[in-house]
Amino acid sequence: MITISIITVFPQLHESFISLSLLGKAQEKGLLKINLIRFSDFVAPKERIDQQLCGPGAGMILKPEVVEKALNYCITTYGNGFKIFFSPQGIVITQPVVKLLAEKLFSTESTLSCPTGSTLRQAESELGIGLQSSLEAKQDLHIMLVCPRYEGMDARVEQKYADAVISIGDYVLMGGDLPAQVLLEALLRYVPGVVGNTESVEADSFTGPLLDHPAYTLPATWHEQEIPAIVRSGNHEAIAQWRQEQACKKTILQRFDWFRAAQPSKELCNEASKTIPPHYVILMHDQVKLPDGTTGTSSVTSIDIHDTARSCATYGIENFFLVTPLVDQLSIVETFLSFWHSERGKKYNPSRFKAVSRVRTEISLARALASIEAETGKKPIIITTSAKTMSHATTIDYHSQETIWVQKRPVVFIFGTAQGLADEVVNQSDYLLLPITGMTDYNHLSVRSAMAIILDRWLGLQPKLPKNLIQ
Repeated sequence: MITISIITVFPQLHESFISLSLLGKAQEKGLLKINLIRFSDFVAPKERIDQQLCGPGAGMILKPEVVEKALNYCITTYGNGFKIFFSPQGIVITQPVVKLLAEKLFSTESTLSCPTGSTLRQAESELGIGLQSSLEAKQDLHIMLVCPRYEGMDARVEQKYADAVISIGDYVLMGGDLPAQVLLEALLRYVPGVVGNTESVEADSFTGPLLDHPAYTLPATWHEQEIPAIVRSGNHEAIAQWRQEQACKKTILQRFDWFRAAQPSKELCNEASKTIPPHYVILMHDQVKLPDGTTGTSSVTSIDIHDTARSCATYGIENFFLVTPLVDQLSIVETFLSFWHSERGKKYNPSRFKAVSRVRTEISLARALASIEAETGKKPIIITTSAKTMSHATTIDYHSQETIWVQKRPVVFIFGTAQGLADEVVNQSDYLLLPITGMTDYNHLSVRSAMAIILDRWLGLQPKLPKNLIQ
């Protein structure tokens, strides 16, 4: 049996939650035993459980000795166990974090697969500290949830007792009671018997890289909206494929941040690429700002071509257009490309051939944009970049994929050489990206470096492993 002690200022907040939720049914089945512990039971009558913050500032915090007495009571009565505190400063829970915690609490051997030596494996190991021996020595498991109120908890109490400090999001509530309930709802789904259909737990949104697929029930037509014919076809294989496609579309268009962080497989990435509109890069050697403040042209360098092409190949850019109106420069570039577009270039360096095969030349921005429109049949969305903060009708950040991709039009990133794009180019764009900034006031990246950073922020996978929960 799993014993859960909820230590709180207001036990009544949890009474209806427990009785009306699946937790109440789990108690009836004998799977859980939930105890509500009141902080005020550990002080004398009319004595306060909180006191003023020490030092400047307003607010009251729980007395450390009151929290300690409540914890000692739980340990003495129900046995030692895993102590979870709640704070906006704690580890933000996600489905992988919940699953990892569930595996360490509810099973003696983790089934979560990950490379040996990784951060995730480290976290698994550290989460097992103090738990494995307890599980082996005692079949019952005791979890203590400490819910702060007012301005929170004395920091020394967390340092001494907390096995984990958890947050449910980057915002502040009036106390830890709701976070405790949220954690229980998420965590206890992994206890066999609490949720009737265990298959639904494994298929939940955020369990893998994809959100859940759309779900339907009868009637077949409701408010003139019909259940898709494929769902009613009876063809289970076709339905499974359709559900995967729909889940992938929904995830890419609504939560690309989750997809890119969840270590998707190559197969899922290939599926996702069908939803992401085609992307193009234009590197301007015309209509750029020169050091003397005028607008003009810049010289083409082979390193710009090589490095930009490799970045474009890495992030799935359809074509990289190099724009220069200078005939001599175009001639040099075409000579350079003729080798890399040939069989000789392919044999000499296959990976470089693959990257440079995406490079095309044009004499003007207008012609490059017209070429993209002719190729895709749609007017492209133009996104410009600048190292400086500029005024623009619509500025976007690096998390605006949903805004752009839902329009289902090709996307063009325009980059400027020399001192950056001329204002006339920026002004004709649909969107302006926020400039790349670091922690210093130095802001003079090469166009190659800036392009690689921007493409990675916009299209790159960014795996995120669960953080260590142990204090």
